[in-house]
Amino acid sequence: MKIRIVKNDIIPFDGFLAMTVIPWIFCRKALKDVDVNHEMIHARQQEEMLFVGIVLAAVFFLFIEWWSLFFIPIFFWLYLIEWIIRLIIYQDKDEAYYNISFEQEAYDHEAEVGYLHVRLHFAWIRYIFKKSYERV
Repeated sequence: MKIRIVKNDIIPFDGFLAMTVIPWIFCRKALKDVDVNHEMIHARQQEEMLFVGIVLAAVFFLFIEWWSLFFIPIFFWLYLIEWIIRLIIYQDKDEAYYNISFEQEAYDHEAEVGYLHVRLHFAWIRYIFKKSYERV
């Protein structure tokens, strides 16, 4: 999927450098290569979860109707739920953010230029139960 970088003053929220909502990377200022790579990892995570969400929505739509469409943006639901759980655990919004499994994978591999070529599908899952993320 072709990802486009959109520089603007609205998205992402204040305090954040960039935010990926496939097929776009929104940023407030020019991004370094490492930042683009970080966001591209999130794009791949979102592509995987979009596929899962569409499949779940299609299956559940047959039985549960309209609200199963909430499965489609499942990446963002999981991201929010995990942040809330980690906020309860760490009692600090920054620690909660850095310990989200999606963020841990992206931070661990943002400096690896070829990571997306060797990355296994759903690689972020192994970070769910990883001990607290250590920032450098």
